[in-house]
Amino acid sequence: MSLHEILRDVIVRLAVERPATSRSTMEWAETLAASGAKLKARMTAIADTPANCRQLRHIIGLERWGQRRMRVALGEPFINDEMDGYEPPVDLRFPDLIDVFLNTRDETVNIARRCAADPRTESTRVQHNQLGPLSIRGWLRYLDLHARLEARRLH
Repeated sequence: MSLHEILRDVIVRLAVERPATSRSTMEWAETLAASGAKLKARMTAIADTPANCRQLRHIIGLERWGQRRMRVALGEPFINDEMDGYEPPVDLRFPDLIDVFLNTRDETVNIARRCAADPRTESTRVQHNQLGPLSIRGWLRYLDLHARLEARRLH
């Protein structure tokens, strides 16, 4: 194992996996539902600009990609892909992208609830391209954290 991989694993453990264990998968579902509502409230006050549309498309694309990875724990095959193909079309306006984000977040919450109902998913780890294998709760924390941090770039 290289020094880079060791450092990555320590950071992932401290910033993602350890905090993820503070909640059950069902609690993460509720956390994601609540943070989605907060993000919606913030987004409705944001201007419809090309930069904001690009940023929200990125948030949505990564969350959809993460959903695809979490579905592996529910029995879908693993696909080693990038998040780019999961972004919504570039011609959507910001209000439409808010709706897409809310639908995407609802699906993340649904996947979390399905994982909470299936005890086999608790021990499943699914590969993240940069962070290595994450638990389902790790994925949920990561998606919540990513959306909240990236939404700060919306102006």
